[in-house]
Amino acid sequence: MAEPAKPADTNRPALALHVPEPKYRPGDRADFSHLDIGQPGDQPRPDEGVHPSQISGLAYGLIRVLGDDNQVHGPWNPRLSPDTLRAMLGHMAMVRAFDERMFRGQRQGKTSFYMKCTGEEATSIAPAMALASDDMVFPSYRQQGILIARGYPLLDMINQIYSNRADKLKGRQLPIMYSSRAHSFFSISGNLATQCPQAVGWAMASAAKGDSRIAACWVGEGSTAEGDFHSACTFAAVYNAPVILNVVNNQWAISSFSGFAGGERTTFAARGLGHGIAALRVDGNDALACYAAAEWAANRARGNHGPTLIEYFTYRAEGHSTSDDPSGYRSAQEREEWPLGDPVTRLKKHLIAIGEWDEERHAAMDLECAELVKATTKEAEKNGILGHGLHHPFHTMFEDVYEELPWHLEEQAEQAIRERITKFGTERPFG
Repeated sequence: MAEPAKPADTNRPALALHVPEPKYRPGDRADFSHLDIGQPGDQPRPDEGVHPSQISGLAYGLIRVLGDDNQVHGPWNPRLSPDTLRAMLGHMAMVRAFDERMFRGQRQGKTSFYMKCTGEEATSIAPAMALASDDMVFPSYRQQGILIARGYPLLDMINQIYSNRADKLKGRQLPIMYSSRAHSFFSISGNLATQCPQAVGWAMASAAKGDSRIAACWVGEGSTAEGDFHSACTFAAVYNAPVILNVVNNQWAISSFSGFAGGERTTFAARGLGHGIAALRVDGNDALACYAAAEWAANRARGNHGPTLIEYFTYRAEGHSTSDDPSGYRSAQEREEWPLGDPVTRLKKHLIAIGEWDEERHAAMDLECAELVKATTKEAEKNGILGHGLHHPFHTMFEDVYEELPWHLEEQAEQAIRERITKFGTERPFG
């Protein structure tokens, strides 16, 4: 067989591989003037039953409600009461206080790692408030705001982070990977995008049973490059699953910018169009726009009009996790130059502008949140922290998988416990 012709042997030009590169690296001055963020109120709000092909423009623009004047604009205004807005602001303030205390605890060696959601609070709290409390959510690892909005106890969250003897998950999950059936909050997984087909499957089951509950999942934009995401989209479209697929585009997947997930070519919302799914692209730092988009998608799902993919266009203000230093791969000025601002500040300014809030009450709320988290943390630490040995008994690692433990696992459990007692004199080596 003849060898393939080399480019030099033909008149054809040599091929070149494109490797995406972010616009700004450490030392560069960030400038986001190339982004077309549009104006608040520019995007139309169609009927929830519209065919996806008729609203393709909403996958490329940006749904915005709050303007630079701190007022609401356009048809996407969800017309929330001041009390609801204050509750939303309070949840976001609590998440910030919680994140700060847990970040500090990790630096003190009380847990192995933690992940903040600074700058992204609106993408979880606002949609959670737009859903029914028993709608099933399938989150990623930066949606702690959903639990807080649904009233999950802070003490239980901290016990889980510390994997101590009061951890309801018995130390079986990594820190921040919560789970609560009572709050319709599916177990968080560190494997990317697995929650997408799980959410779609749950929604299909809900529809097959004639139930009224819908499902929603959250993934980062990098996870949309995973096969699980596209499998989920296919099933959602084919079976008209009552599900909301939320893509949080915070510009960075650890140290890789969104271009490696395809963000250079088109928007992440546009991925829904290829599957025949209604798609919305939203200002992820505008809590009112986030609420309005989630409410629209929820109404669409409940009306049996099909799934919706929502891209929340936001920015990860902090590192990927406590193990990450973003100064090593992105410009130090990006956070300050981000054109869509900070979600907490924007909602606070709106409430002040309409005469329903003030700086004094905001400062008092921040202090109250910080003090509550501090007191709850001290209470949780009585149950143990990383490395202190105050954990669930060793035998619990064999429980809760089977209704009745199979004989061979029962033998393994007895052997493991016997060897542990022989080595330490007790099943719990630290008392």
